[in-house]
Amino acid sequence: MNNEVNILLELDSGLPVSVHIVGEYENSIQQIPEAEALENLEASIQIIEGYSYEFEVDSPYSLKSEAGVVTASKLNRSQGRITPGIYVGTLPIFIINEEDEEAGSFELEVLSRKTDYRTEYRFMLETITEKCTDLLMQYTSPANQPFDIDHDNDPQTLYQRFAFLKSVLDSEEFWMAVHRVTTNPVTAWMQTEEHRDIRSVRRMNRNVVRQFAGAANRVPLPENHVLRKHMDSVPEKVITRGKVDTVDTPENRFIKYALETFKNLCSDFKNNSKDNARLHKEARFLEEELEESLNHAIYQKISRPSTLPLNSPVLQRKEGYREILRVWLMINLAARLTWKGGEDVYEGGKRDVATLYEYWLFFKLTDLLEDLFEIQALTPDRMIEETADKLGLKLKQGKYLPLEGVYETGNRKLHVQFSFNKTFSGDNKYPKGGSWTRSMRPDYTLSIWPEEINYDEAEEQELIVHLHFDAKYKVDNLSSLFGSDDNELDEDEKNDYLNEEKKEQNQGTFKRADLLKMHAYKDAIRRTAGAYILYPGDEVKDDWKGFHEIVPGLGAFTMKPNRENDGSSELRIFLKDVIQHFLNRTSQREKLSSSINKIHSESTPYEFKKEVPEFLDNKKLIPDEVFVVVGYYNSENHLDWIMENLLYNVRYNTGRGGVKLTEKVVSASYLLLRGPKSMKTDQIYKLKEGGPVIYSSKELIAMGYPRGEKPYSYLVYNIERSASEDFKQRKWDVRKVKGYVASRAKSTKPLFVLLSNLMEAEI
Repeated sequence: MNNEVNILLELDSGLPVSVHIVGEYENSIQQIPEAEALENLEASIQIIEGYSYEFEVDSPYSLKSEAGVVTASKLNRSQGRITPGIYVGTLPIFIINEEDEEAGSFELEVLSRKTDYRTEYRFMLETITEKCTDLLMQYTSPANQPFDIDHDNDPQTLYQRFAFLKSVLDSEEFWMAVHRVTTNPVTAWMQTEEHRDIRSVRRMNRNVVRQFAGAANRVPLPENHVLRKHMDSVPEKVITRGKVDTVDTPENRFIKYALETFKNLCSDFKNNSKDNARLHKEARFLEEELEESLNHAIYQKISRPSTLPLNSPVLQRKEGYREILRVWLMINLAARLTWKGGEDVYEGGKRDVATLYEYWLFFKLTDLLEDLFEIQALTPDRMIEETADKLGLKLKQGKYLPLEGVYETGNRKLHVQFSFNKTFSGDNKYPKGGSWTRSMRPDYTLSIWPEEINYDEAEEQELIVHLHFDAKYKVDNLSSLFGSDDNELDEDEKNDYLNEEKKEQNQGTFKRADLLKMHAYKDAIRRTAGAYILYPGDEVKDDWKGFHEIVPGLGAFTMKPNRENDGSSELRIFLKDVIQHFLNRTSQREKLSSSINKIHSESTPYEFKKEVPEFLDNKKLIPDEVFVVVGYYNSENHLDWIMENLLYNVRYNTGRGGVKLTEKVVSASYLLLRGPKSMKTDQIYKLKEGGPVIYSSKELIAMGYPRGEKPYSYLVYNIERSASEDFKQRKWDVRKVKGYVASRAKSTKPLFVLLSNLMEAEI
């Protein structure tokens, strides 16, 4: 490659014109030989996506492109720029005269920056074709195929249909199958009859002997012949029967018919592609290859079929034959298939390999998830829809497509939903699902929730988990995704790196935008546990975990369009770990989701601005999660006993004054005491951890308890210390405590209240 090329052209009027194109970088433009261009079905002048080029055409002409990548200068219309952006494929360029009319045209081939995109594009399209036709073969009955393929010439879907045809017929597997049939055809013995001179017959059989006696056109025998005594004459010629080896079998007739059908289809595409130069070239190239194969001597000995032997063991089992049968069935079905998503990939001759990668990943991920979760999500009824006279593939960029099933194990049933282009709306308020901010739409979303409830219930109860994946075909390495590893940089290098990032942001070339997008998915979409990038590289990024478990997290996984090694092993291991994580009912994520649901399902939170201790037992103190025992002492002797023994008791589960073991009784952290003479008190104490202990009345009396003659059981709290300093010597009016009842019997009964409620009774 170099950075400039000069193109000499002839306009429609016959006048010559030259176009000079200069690239902004070295080795960004080239002109390859016509033979190489034809072999790859590309234009000979080739530029690279994402780069910018300047052009100059002979005055007074200018250039124009329907793809919108050509911009003429406002000062001189014969000069301007060509900026292909993400466009990949054959780019038609039109030469415009002074009246803004088309005076001629030429083509540029926009190459992907990835050197192996040609083979990957073909492989991905071939894989999608196989998947689609497999679905169609489930949707229809292959045993009842029409004799002729019903090909639709709708110009809107013409290239999409040809792309399916080409991806199959241009594959190495197909031509290997044709070669096997041609070099090792099935043969059969065929009965033949021949009129032979009686003198050349060497072997007599019953049929020949019978003709000796009765056949016409006889000649007399000589007088001295040994047969003279039996007959006077013999036939001049007899009919002899034999067997010969022939290739004119039903199976070979089908192969010839199939190849002729493919050739005729290519011819139809060629004849209907006047407005699509790429389609015309590709169809003509395939037609010539098929014509060359049909010119082999073997096919001259094979006649046309009268029936299609689809149930023949030879067609279904023999190498070469079974592959061609499958291709014929695939193309027969694909002729009925329309795929609107295909317009995003190759409309107008382009090769949008990045979008094709997104579609290819859809099928790879569904295969992976069906295998791991043991579900059948990719079914014809979910992927194929009937139109007036065709079948439509639902897969299209930007169109929501959910696939789902139930994953059953010994200890749990999980509903699994895999979504393509699921939009998480920003309009829904909590607790409904969606985004906290603006609407977001990841490429793929894996959602998992308990099978017993539906999707909306799982969202509102915090029981659903989303994992998001985005396809990034044009990423080659992790540094372009995530930038440099901070652990490998010292402080000065980190500062330099961050300053460079700021500069890239201002220039619109920020490298870590994809990483920040993953953060956006994880942080903005409710109940998201992970966001991951899929790209066709060789490196795997260990996911960054939010806690100590497999999710929540961020990361990147490799998925390469390669038949031998697609690099999906790391993603498979990750998803297996995710499955095991969801089977663990005591995971941190499970506990966290339960706590979040509990917190948000409570009544509308109120403002609490009272001064309380910041920590309790070295843990953050939450006022409406801490319980206080509001207790009563009936005499000074009783109070002295409490302070001397650092014990406070309440009657357990007996009579009107007894209490039962509840959460608030067991987990109380403070004790507020008041006596019989005042409802206002500042006596607050910190209770020891561990909750109360059950004592009998005899045990308390033995410890000097001033009361307790009745055979009651008591819950006894251990007092750790005075907490007056913690609460700044505040006082409380017990009558204002929530739950206090002023009747004589109930006013002395212990109360168990939240600290936040107690603080409302402060005086």
